[in-house]
Amino acid sequence: MLRTHTCGDLRQENVGQTVTLSGWVQRTRDMNAVLYLDLRDRYGITQVVFEQGVEAEALREQARELGREFVVTVTGRVAERYSKNANLPTGDIEIRPETLTVLNPAKLPPFLIEDNTDGGDEARMKYRYLDLRRNPVRRNLELRHRLAQSVRRYLDEQGFLEVETPVLIKSTPEGARDFVVPSRMNPGQFYALPQSPQTFKQLLMVSGFDRYFQIVKCFRDEDLRADRQPEFTQIDCEMAFVEQEDILQTFEGMTRELFKQVKGFDPGEFPRMTYADAMRLYGSDKPDTRFAMQFVELNDVAKGQGFPVFDNAELVVGINASTCATFTRKQLDELTDFVKRPQVGATGLVYARVEQDGNVKSSVDKFYGPEALQQWKAAFDAQPGDLLLILAGPADKTRKALNELRLEMGQRLGLRNKEDFRPLWVVDFPLLEFNEEEGRYFAMHHPFTSPKPEDIPLLDSKPGEVRANAYDLVINGTEIGGGSIRIHDRAVQARMFELLGFSPEEAEAQFGFLLNAFEYGAPPHGGIAFGFDRLCSMFGGADSIRDFIAFPKNNSGRDVMIDSPAEISPAQLKELSIDTKVEAGK
Repeated sequence: MLRTHTCGDLRQENVGQTVTLSGWVQRTRDMNAVLYLDLRDRYGITQVVFEQGVEAEALREQARELGREFVVTVTGRVAERYSKNANLPTGDIEIRPETLTVLNPAKLPPFLIEDNTDGGDEARMKYRYLDLRRNPVRRNLELRHRLAQSVRRYLDEQGFLEVETPVLIKSTPEGARDFVVPSRMNPGQFYALPQSPQTFKQLLMVSGFDRYFQIVKCFRDEDLRADRQPEFTQIDCEMAFVEQEDILQTFEGMTRELFKQVKGFDPGEFPRMTYADAMRLYGSDKPDTRFAMQFVELNDVAKGQGFPVFDNAELVVGINASTCATFTRKQLDELTDFVKRPQVGATGLVYARVEQDGNVKSSVDKFYGPEALQQWKAAFDAQPGDLLLILAGPADKTRKALNELRLEMGQRLGLRNKEDFRPLWVVDFPLLEFNEEEGRYFAMHHPFTSPKPEDIPLLDSKPGEVRANAYDLVINGTEIGGGSIRIHDRAVQARMFELLGFSPEEAEAQFGFLLNAFEYGAPPHGGIAFGFDRLCSMFGGADSIRDFIAFPKNNSGRDVMIDSPAEISPAQLKELSIDTKVEAGK
């Protein structure tokens, strides 16, 4: 081998040994009488010293020719450093070289291979293989590796089998858009890449593999943002002969084990919150519970006082920003501008300060006297020094806007500490949501989610009120995992397809294989899928999942390093029976 040790191995006890190291030149520092070379691999950095009158002059001249990122091998003696570096694990030693071999020279990199690089996002994406040499990115991938190994160990101990499911499958109409793959051997027909292994893992339950998992690639052709990629990874799991509580206990156990392995602490039992309470108190089905500011509804105390904005609103609701009464007019104007942004959607902001003497001063004092404002104060349980922030309008839209304002306040006040982890199970989601434009119901999770047993009679009379046997794991305002108890009865599954607008013929064409399988002894079963990339970024304290993926794509879904997606040749298109005669402008 071209090395006896890595660049992170050597310590004081190795002094006097002759060793061989290989790696990349991080930097050289030529002090005339002494030349220092920092040699790097993924394990660390070791200093190599070429001293005048000690090392051969030819060796020192050879070292002077080295540039950043040259790949070299050094053989030499381990010596104790005179000036030790407490910031390096190898900082007590250095190498006195005997031979130096250049394995490969290197061009000057387009950005510094340093922790704090001068490379922008585009350059780092284009030269991702260089970016991966940097310590922060390497540590992210090491974290990903440790998480994957911890998941596998835990699930193996719980009796789960890792089973691979197909990547070329059938396109289905529900959910996000599919990526499709033309079939050369079946002209005019297409595979789809899986958005999840959902139906296959259910079929594994029918097959008797009662505990399945897979760390699996999934694909969705949808608009991108920091926490989305067109291809992403799930920890996909399914269990048979279980109820919801069994799933929650098993995967709460797995998540707590990951916290212990990676972060060094146990967050304890995860609280539960219903979807209805999450929306009522936080305006979100993934509430960030690291800080308070729960919603307070004010319809009873704010309406009927002659203020048209409140009187005409479906909902008047606000939050109490504790100790923020000292906010300046400029800060309040900034918050008003924030809620008026199109992506937030409010028309304005009403605020009220609780003064130190207990009196309340508001931005709408001409409509509300002191007694009415004291009712606001009581509703919020506000104390002197608190700031009340209030929105009004259509209920759903206003809750969504107030959720955004709450998160913004949490950010401004430093209440969203990335090292403070607050896991939460959100349960009892609606089974269906009605789309006014299309005039039909859609599954809130997916078409295979079971209704709550006690709500099944409502399927025929009040389908919009049926609750799903579904659950999401939320940590710090991010959905980390989600799942449900599945339908395992053919009649109930057929009824679900009917509610979703499938004709019996369409249901049979799309999902006949699953419906037929249910007739051969399908056990009760359920499962969950974790967003593995999101889990990695959360444990790594990052907002974006990209740095936890070896070769990610940009916001346009492009890999700028290999320049894909790209056109293919007319000959390939012809082989795939794809017509290239497209009219100009179409």
